[in-house]
Amino acid sequence: MSIRSEIIDGNLAQRSSYGLIYTEVLGWVDLGHAQGTDIRNMWAQMLRGESQSGETYNVTYKQSMVGLKRRLTVGKSITWRLKKGLPYHQKQSIALAMMMTVARRFEGLQGSFPFSWATDSGFSGEDLVSDLLGFYRVMSCMNNVFSYLKPVSKKEALKRWDHYGKIGSWKNETFKPLLFPDPAHFPNSRPHFGQLPNFMKTITPYNRWKSEDVRIIDPNRGFIRFGRGEPRA
Repeated sequence: MSIRSEIIDGNLAQRSSYGLIYTEVLGWVDLGHAQGTDIRNMWAQMLRGESQSGETYNVTYKQSMVGLKRRLTVGKSITWRLKKGLPYHQKQSIALAMMMTVARRFEGLQGSFPFSWATDSGFSGEDLVSDLLGFYRVMSCMNNVFSYLKPVSKKEALKRWDHYGKIGSWKNETFKPLLFPDPAHFPNSRPHFGQLPNFMKTITPYNRWKSEDVRIIDPNRGFIRFGRGEPRA
């Protein structure tokens, strides 16, 4: 759940692990979601799998949230079995499909009872596009990706927050950017969907289900863990 106090200056985005910024290209971006740590973990599983014996290997992708002062972790995961030796671009496509599948289910979990009592984060306007940005930050290996997104100053970001209200009130069930026009120039405007930049459209989610390259081992697992955890897996 993003809050007003998390908003930082857009110029700090590249070197910040957490915080909320506004960009003219993607709208609000949650820097925690956009880190890509989840994608690095999934890609590392693929690299390990390729080096192991056997014709296939399993890859698990998950997203989670913590509560009760980090004493409880709740999340969603899926496990797919991959055939060894798949082309690089195909593994990228598989990774994107796994992320998108879990991200939608996880946002749905956050928006369901009883979690919706404590948070407005389910399908919050910035979440899915921030997940997608994290994916491409890892896969594209671009330096200072935020320079392509036109981040604004903290002052300008706060102006949008105060005019339109908290981002959690604006729901977005797609991976498209939700843009909030500058209220100083467009005082009567409402948020609208924008277009992803070209570098965030280069990979297509995997959908070749009739092939034998991928098998779904665990299609939809929910989990609860007790004990101290990290803010997001």
